[in-house]
Amino acid sequence: MDYDMIDIYNHMYYHYTLYHRRIAMNRTIQYTITEKDSGLRIEQFLRRRGYSGQNLAEIKRMPKSILVNGVHYYMRQILTAGDILQVIICETKNSEKIPPVEIPLDIIYEDEDIIVINKPAGMPIHPSMNNYYNSLANALAWYYQEQGKPFIFRCCNRLDRDTSGLTVVAKHLVSGSILSTMVKERRIHREYLAICKGSVTPSEGTINAPLGRKPGTIIERTVDFENGEKAITHYHVMDEKNGHSLVSLRLETGRTHQIRIHMRYLGFPLIGDYLYNPDMEHITRQALHSHKLSFTHPITGETMEFTAPLPDDMAQVLQ
Repeated sequence: MDYDMIDIYNHMYYHYTLYHRRIAMNRTIQYTITEKDSGLRIEQFLRRRGYSGQNLAEIKRMPKSILVNGVHYYMRQILTAGDILQVIICETKNSEKIPPVEIPLDIIYEDEDIIVINKPAGMPIHPSMNNYYNSLANALAWYYQEQGKPFIFRCCNRLDRDTSGLTVVAKHLVSGSILSTMVKERRIHREYLAICKGSVTPSEGTINAPLGRKPGTIIERTVDFENGEKAITHYHVMDEKNGHSLVSLRLETGRTHQIRIHMRYLGFPLIGDYLYNPDMEHITRQALHSHKLSFTHPITGETMEFTAPLPDDMAQVLQ
């Protein structure tokens, strides 16, 4: 066996072992109780803040996880105006089967609750059989290992491997649960940039075409007006150069391969799309980029908006 490979495996095993001995990921969330919330049980108050039943059950099992004015309280106890409620989250577990790997990360924003990353094309979100050491999850496992923190991978808006751009990852169980609910309720707004062959006409519009699984394959999807799920994409052309159109797209729904199929349905498929338009003359992956992400912060309630510029491989097509 190649000695370089032995060194690599030994190095990864060493860090993987260290990673699974990490201490706790701690987060204290503080609330000041107003007159509006006075008289609520702690459990009721937290549910109104978006905590799930599973969140509450897990927090109950954590030692002294609820403090009111510095005193340990139980979930059933009553809050009064002026109380300072603290929820102390202490997570010690790590995501299993995600070995830490040193991979560079383009971190756009990070606080105690979320991390927003500009993912490069070619990087899968999760490890898989053929991509066990090169995913975003592997990179984040390493990133937190180096800080001496455990990490459970909770990615909230997933991107295809060859789609570049913004994705948000929750750093603890509460932010993860709230962001997951926001995704289901379509309160995380996503805008994409795509490059399509030809001059897209009309130059703006809405594509309302349900999508379903293509018969005979578990990967491909297709427009299916009989059995497909609702899928709506809003688009407008931003620029035209070199026989290509740069298109901005906003998703109203989030179906698998939605943009890729909808633009092909319109007659202007994405270039470089190996599944739906294998035109690799100008780019070797689907020309799709998660450009803008906006949402309400799951803990603070602050309005958050992030953008990531067009990556070089897509920009070069338009030069």
